[in-house]
Amino acid sequence: MFVTVEGVEGAGKSTLLNLLSRELERRGMAFVRTREPGGCALGARIRPLLLDVSSRVDERAELFLFLADRAQHVAETIRPALAEGAWVLCDRYADSTIAYQGYGRGMDVEMLQRLNDYATGGLWPDRTLLLDLPVETGLERALARNGREGLSESEGRFEAEETAFHQRIRDGFLKRASRWPGRFRVLDARLSPEELLCRALESLGL
Repeated sequence: MFVTVEGVEGAGKSTLLNLLSRELERRGMAFVRTREPGGCALGARIRPLLLDVSSRVDERAELFLFLADRAQHVAETIRPALAEGAWVLCDRYADSTIAYQGYGRGMDVEMLQRLNDYATGGLWPDRTLLLDLPVETGLERALARNGREGLSESEGRFEAEETAFHQRIRDGFLKRASRWPGRFRVLDARLSPEELLCRALESLGL
């Protein structure tokens, strides 16, 4: 079972993944938790280039860095885990690229769909949990988190974008959820972590 967790900045993806991981451990289920960018050795080197506030990356270069990370991540981490029968829990995946670079930056969405199909060898999640909340709330959470964890400079490049950019991303995620209702489950990220975990488990049939 390949599960991705998506959403705008500050939606609570890491918190939910922490709780899901603990629950799968409690049940004795084999799983791999990973993330994008940075879920493989190559991605760990690419991540700072994409997220550091000081990075000045052209939009097309940004896209291909994400795709390079994803292609290697699928080959090195995700497919081997699935082949062994483990669940894969992934913090962001191809839907993020289409939401951020497509709806956020204005690139052609259908082109991005094809590029991600190629980069992943056609591997899309079995279930995508979309954590949805107003962008202002998410940005407040994300900026507070970055401040607490000292990530404002090293991983705050997207949080520094204007609010309208993040609103386009939220709208893009919701459009994708409408396009693929069989794969997506939209969860209210304003719920408490415990309530959100219950909804997520229901969505995963657990």
